[in-house]
Amino acid sequence: MYNPTVARLTFRALLGRRRALILCALPALLIVISVAVRALAGVDDNVTSDLLGGFALATMVPLIGVIAGTGAIAPEIDDGSIVYLLAKPLKRPSIILTKLAVAIGVAMAFSAVPTFIAGYILNGNSQQLAVAYGIAAAVASIAYAAVFLLLGVVTRHAVVAGLVYALVWESLIGNLVPGARTLSVQQWSLALAQKIGGGDIVQSDVGLPVAIVLLIGVTVAATWFAAQRLRSLTLAGEE
Repeated sequence: MYNPTVARLTFRALLGRRRALILCALPALLIVISVAVRALAGVDDNVTSDLLGGFALATMVPLIGVIAGTGAIAPEIDDGSIVYLLAKPLKRPSIILTKLAVAIGVAMAFSAVPTFIAGYILNGNSQQLAVAYGIAAAVASIAYAAVFLLLGVVTRHAVVAGLVYALVWESLIGNLVPGARTLSVQQWSLALAQKIGGGDIVQSDVGLPVAIVLLIGVTVAATWFAAQRLRSLTLAGEE
């Protein structure tokens, strides 16, 4: 179900010069802020949790997910070049799974790894906070990549829709409205960070078992639906 040729083309599209610069900007900003905070405030577990949770997990990770998830397929659909790929004897689920794997890899590389590095800079992984938030960012990247890949298939305004979700729902409503937090990928991943991190510094409004079920369910459902919509797109083109 993994096609190396599709993967190579997707990597090339995602890591083009312009998109690569955008992908690098937020992680670089996180690292710079972490260095400055460590120099000015020293080691502080609460500050570390606030920065990693408030900026890395709430803003950086979903935005990188938007870039990776939508960029894996939306540009090909928009410019019509997807037709050449669909004309090949490839199963549509294989195309989706390959592009999802690439999007997940890119999202993790530009979000989970910098999050761990930032946490280590901030407090040297005290109370396992760097590991906790790094793993949470990796898990969130999987769900975000699947959701935003689906948006890339179902709408021509995938980037706009993804940005609205990332900035409005995850960063704003998901942090301020208690009821909305239970429907937030950020909160689901925080449940995992809460389990790994020491003490009561990391908090989530969702229990770990529920969070795991929701993360898996959303990822699987989004992937399946994206494959079905890609099949419909093919049939529409052939008709």
